[in-house]
Amino acid sequence: MKTVKNVKRRDFLKAGAVLSTFMIVPRHVIGGPGFLAPSDKITMGFIGCGKQSGGLRGNFLTNGAQIVGASDVYKDKLQTFTDNVEKWYADKADKASYKGITGYGDFRELLARKDVDAVVIALPDHWHAAAAVKAAEAGKDIYCEKPLSLTVQEGRAMVNATRKHKRVFQTGSMQRSWPEFRQAVQLVQSGAIGEVKRVVVGNGGPPRPWDLEAESTPSGLDWATWMGPNTIERPYSNRLAPTLDAKFWPEWRYIDEFGGGGMTDWGAHMFDIAQWGLGMDDSGPVEVIAPGPGMSDGLIYKYANGIEMTHDSKNGNYCQFFGSEGDVWVTRKKIKTTPESLADKSFAEGDYKVYVSENHYKDFMDAIKSRKKPICDVEIGHRTATVCNIGNIAYRLGKSLRWDPVKERFENDKEANDLLKRPMKKEWKV
Repeated sequence: MKTVKNVKRRDFLKAGAVLSTFMIVPRHVIGGPGFLAPSDKITMGFIGCGKQSGGLRGNFLTNGAQIVGASDVYKDKLQTFTDNVEKWYADKADKASYKGITGYGDFRELLARKDVDAVVIALPDHWHAAAAVKAAEAGKDIYCEKPLSLTVQEGRAMVNATRKHKRVFQTGSMQRSWPEFRQAVQLVQSGAIGEVKRVVVGNGGPPRPWDLEAESTPSGLDWATWMGPNTIERPYSNRLAPTLDAKFWPEWRYIDEFGGGGMTDWGAHMFDIAQWGLGMDDSGPVEVIAPGPGMSDGLIYKYANGIEMTHDSKNGNYCQFFGSEGDVWVTRKKIKTTPESLADKSFAEGDYKVYVSENHYKDFMDAIKSRKKPICDVEIGHRTATVCNIGNIAYRLGKSLRWDPVKERFENDKEANDLLKRPMKKEWKV
């Protein structure tokens, strides 16, 4: 991907003499999608305009992105999203430079736009892989919500597409950009708690089977497209795709055709911190020990270095590292350590053991400009989702499994390996 710094100085000055009367050099003239001229803003499109999109929209707008397109199969949600974007720009000093936002029922129309640099994927989990792979193929940089994928195979396909098309990809595991989690990981990786012996991760359990009653599909919702890549069809339920006035989060995340339960929902946050602290961003455990058939708590992961990580589904969302010299417990907005003084231990800039990001959204945008990997690159997101997904497989089968993090296969277990993928419609298969 070309950037201005790659242009020879004398050639750039010649071009500047010709173009000096223009404020913005169109990216499609100079370098294609992703090329940013000095005065350009990063242009974004949103794929998915449900409840999660509101916070994402605000964070990207306040960090300087220009949202020019959005897509959703639910017309009311799409309209509300585009209205909110227009409202945000209405009172801004630079509103004259904003050319408006266009809504689409099919995200492929959004991906076809040459003036869109990046997309934000805020769809239900069963859509992530299909949308991300097509976005990479279309030359878009990608911010995709966690958990990254519904299956291990889909996650690897997302990584492969990102690398093949040289895209920047940020996983929405924003806890990596929060100070309490960075502090916990620095304490672990700096040796402040001594040699790590074990980890406990708290989050919900596996998904549940379909148990919702059929309801009438609301006007303006394309339910068949919402089902997307799934070959298993289900009737509409407001619990899956709530109307705009609903006060609850949609429950697709807890139904096994669409999500991975608390194991992938909050697990994608808390197992992510464990993986980060253990230095396993490009790997994972080698064994998953199930507590027994029908149980949904107490799963143990074993790493090649002997460290064990236990899943706790009964005591909230947290991550705790136990070392030979102390321990650190962390959740959102709170950190506790033994000894207590470690919680406030300072790290000079030269002592940082980890990637430092203060703002997950700005970090992504900076990576788009630099073409460097952001704090939670697609491989990292995939590896964390893999921990969640293989745990769900062990719970489902009620048996212990040997895992090869290099080959991304279970050892000598066809039944388990068959669950590393799922049937997908031909149109969306990755």
